[in-house]
Amino acid sequence: MAAPVPVGKEHEMRAVSLPRRKFTREEYHRLAESGILREEERVELIEGDIVPMVPIGPEHATQTLGLYERVRRLFGKGYHVRIQCPLVLGESEPVPDIAVVKGKLTDYKHAHPTHAVLVIEVAQSSLPYDRTVKTSLYAKAGIPEYWILDLEHRQLEVYREPLESPDSLFGYTYRLRLLLQPHDTIAPLEKPTRIVRVARLFVL
Repeated sequence: MAAPVPVGKEHEMRAVSLPRRKFTREEYHRLAESGILREEERVELIEGDIVPMVPIGPEHATQTLGLYERVRRLFGKGYHVRIQCPLVLGESEPVPDIAVVKGKLTDYKHAHPTHAVLVIEVAQSSLPYDRTVKTSLYAKAGIPEYWILDLEHRQLEVYREPLESPDSLFGYTYRLRLLLQPHDTIAPLEKPTRIVRVARLFVL
């Protein structure tokens, strides 16, 4: 019979890291088609992991809808602004609050876009996740510009210039991070002459 393991500083029981089963995008879609992932479930595929999304509260919904209108006016013709729709980024399929892609709506009738010129997340309780997981994911995919609209602190975080970073979650991050207050102004990299005051990005 095995001797009992003493519990103390010299004999700490360490957590075992179990291997995880990663899913491909094809498997992810089959789970949805078979009903295992229900239509009403809010999930996204992040580097092979199926991740539950934070429920959308009234303020988040209102801010996202208002932001959509402002961003659509910033970009104009030749760009399609998607609201809470999937992006295909390798084996990931995130669902950002706002994604600006080139082209028009009907260009994506048969397939989700695989790139965006700007991605925006509206953050309340999701702020730590958006700063770590989403930042590294979008940088890895080569998204040139990523914004986080921080509702709690009423500020805008701007990330630019993706680059490799071994210490980051998926091996990539952004070189430049700007923290902008309501009185500051910003212009998207893709539209450098279309300047907007940060306060105008907030509805409330």
